[in-house]
Amino acid sequence: MKKLILGIAILTSVSTLVSCGNGGSSATTKINKANVISAEERDKQISAGAPEISFDKVEHDFGTVDEGFVVETSFKVTNSGKSDLVITNAKASCGCTVPTWPREAIKPGESSEIQVRFNTSGKPNKQSKTITLSTNTEKGQELLKISGMVVPKSKTKA
Repeated sequence: MKKLILGIAILTSVSTLVSCGNGGSSATTKINKANVISAEERDKQISAGAPEISFDKVEHDFGTVDEGFVVETSFKVTNSGKSDLVITNAKASCGCTVPTWPREAIKPGESSEIQVRFNTSGKPNKQSKTITLSTNTEKGQELLKISGMVVPKSKTKA
């Protein structure tokens, strides 16, 4: 019985050592050099500092508008940081609000615009909507706000 247990122990040890061997290739041969170069470039940008975002305004009030119209505004966005600013998504709090944002990176010191369209149809009275920007800034998200008073359509009797 002792010989059987000793034999199983030796067999287990040998198979473990063989399976942990390099099998003819080392970990360094499995490294994708393009990934290393990409990581080095990313590290240079990180060491330069995160991008910083600034706006000409973060809120826009449309004032009083009649129901049924589509109103528009734009927000000027500037990269005041030291590396490229990327806006990966812009999501409105309501389907009646449609943001359009720059898809390309904004270089340090450069500006672009975020267009926002608000459809007042079916949205009478005081309205307040937000647009959430997903960015590569330190905060990661930025909020823009639009508001206004929508005068309801007059109801006519048939």
